Order: sequence, then C-alpha cells, then structure tokens
Amino acid sequence: MHIPEAVIAATGLHTPDETISNAELVDSFNSYVAKFNSENAEAIASGAIPALSPSSVEFIEKASGIISRHVVNRSGILDIDRMCPDIPERPNDQPSILAEMGVKAARDALTRAGRDPSEVDAVLCAASNMQRAYPAMAIEIQSELGIEGFAFDMNVACSSATFGLKTAVDFVRSGQARSVLVVNPEICSGHLNWRDRDSHFIFGDVATAILVERRDRAPEGHWNILGARLKTQYSSNIRNNFGFLNRADPATANASDKLFVQEGRRVFKEVVPLVAEMILDHMAELGIERQHLKRLWLHQANANMNRLIAAKVLGHEAGPEESPTVLDTYANTSSAGSIIAFHLNQDGFEPGDRGLICSFGAGYSAGTIFVEKSY
Repeated sequence: MHIPEAVIAATGLHTPDETISNAELVDSFNSYVAKFNSENAEAIASGAIPALSPSSVEFIEKASGIISRHVVNRSGILDIDRMCPDIPERPNDQPSILAEMGVKAARDALTRAGRDPSEVDAVLCAASNMQRAYPAMAIEIQSELGIEGFAFDMNVACSSATFGLKTAVDFVRSGQARSVLVVNPEICSGHLNWRDRDSHFIFGDVATAILVERRDRAPEGHWNILGARLKTQYSSNIRNNFGFLNRADPATANASDKLFVQEGRRVFKEVVPLVAEMILDHMAELGIERQHLKRLWLHQANANMNRLIAAKVLGHEAGPEESPTVLDTYANTSSAGSIIAFHLNQDGFEPGDRGLICSFGAGYSAGTIFVEKSY
C-alpha cells in the first residue's frame, strides 16, 4: 500500500499591532513596586512581608535576551492598578479573539500556498493558552474559515505546535486528510503575572499557522518532512494551575500559581541537556550529520538556552544564520515561537538544504521536526 508523503506547504503569521518595550515595562513595574512598598511600609518595617525589588532593562535583557514584545492590549498591562490585558468579553455570536487571531494566521498560510479553505480537510488548534474549555477553538476557527471535515484542540504547552505538526503528518500519511491546518494562537499575556519581577517580561502574543499537505498536491517550494519525534517527561517546574477547578482573578495580586510560574534555574539545567540529546539522537536515527544541518529554528524561550542547545548540536557557537532569533522582538510566544523563527527565516535555502524545527517547554515536552527544502 502506498503511504502518502506529508510536507509543509506553507506557514502563516499574525502579529498584534501593539508593543511594549522593556523600558516601558520596567517603568510600569517599578511604579507598581514603589506604590506597593509605600502602602505596606509598616508591614515591611516589621518584617511581616518583604519589600518588593525593582526591575531594570539590563536585568531583563541579560536574563532573557528579550527587548520588546507584541501584545493584544498594552494599556491594561501597563496600568499599575490592573497589570493584565484588558480584553472585553465578546457575545457568543461574535468570533472570539483567539479564533480571530488564528483565522488571520491561517488565511496567511492558505494564501501563501495558493489554497482555498474548501480544499482543507482538518483544523488543529494547538496552543498553550486556550480561551475556553469548549466548544473547541479549532471548531470555531474551522467555522470561520468555512472548512468541512473535522477539528479539535490540543495543548502540550510550548511544544503544542510541533505535536500538532506531527499529528497532522500522521493524518496525511494515514489517508484521513489531504490538507491539515495547524493553528497556534497564543495570548500569553493573559496568563502572565505582570507583578512578578522574575517573569513579568517573558511573554508576548501572536498567532501562527502551518499547512501540512500530501506532497503530490503541495505547491512548489514546500518543505519535505524527513522525520518527526516527540518526547514528554513530567515536571512541574513550569506550570499554570488556572482551570475550572482552581480559578483566580488574574487581575489580583494573589493569583499566585494560577498564573505562569517556573523554577527558572532548574528548567535551564534540566531542559538544555534533554533537548540537545533528543536532537542528536534523532539526527543519528535519520543519518543527518551536523555539518549538513543548515539552520535550527528553536523555540524562543531564552537566548542563553538556545545558544547552549545550538552549540551542543552543531559542535560550535551558532551564528544568527544558523540559529536565528525572534525572541528579541516577539518575546516568548509559547507554541508559536519556533514557527515564527521558521516563517521569518527561510532565506538562503536551496533544494536539498536541511533544517530543524524544535520546541521545548512545560511538561516537560519537546518536539523535533527535521525538514528539507524540496527539489
């Protein structure tokens, strides 16, 4: 029996218009710190509660490599009496904001592939930050695009896009679908604790999309998928406990672990070797030598993590052509990060050139997708 080959036909990107620079973020955060310390001066003096420490642009850039981020609403985030995005609820007869972002990225991918929505068989919404439990965001995106077939959501934190990509590949290879849209809308700003000095700068908002198709119907310039591998290993070092059983108002200061929380040093120490080893093992399985790997499109979580992972994989310090960065202007966009890097950094590839799309994040979860520019 002939097994169809699955390829990446195109990718799409939607970037929110509003941005927040590190300087703007620090100014807001430090104003909040000054107000908190003033209002709680007596308790701080008595030792009942600790004083909050200010942040700085230098601290943020050294810790993460982030310079600015795109967000769906900056005014609510920078308001020191709110410090979370102000996103009005929409009536049920209007598209949700997450679906709206996802549709824009999906349309971009479809246009680049020269594909009409009617030619797509399935939609996967693969993201960390879902707007609701049900109905599935994927089904809403499917409806907005006018796609027949089926749709469902999946969440594997920052690895959602690569897990979704592998799932789409399997659908195509099994014959269940000819074309599958994997959509990754991420409003990370809604689950970030903007009052926490160690993490208030990490995330941004964006949406990406990936169109996976049978090779025999894909457009010229597509990407062959040489291999896809997934891995999970339980850890609560990166977590968000918000859910229908344990909710908290994200606008309050006591949201604690109902918002994004991580043990940053432990994550760094444990994830870097896990991901590097996974990549090298997958390369060996596929017979890919490091000198034949032209580019790494890594998850955009932390500049230092990416630098170390790239060095372990390539055997030398990677330059910007070998391991491009979008983290500086997009920040961490969870599942969308590696897809943004791939979408924006495809120049210079000739037929037969090879690269790697790689994700890693909470779970722990990791995905490696080796691709080759088509002949």
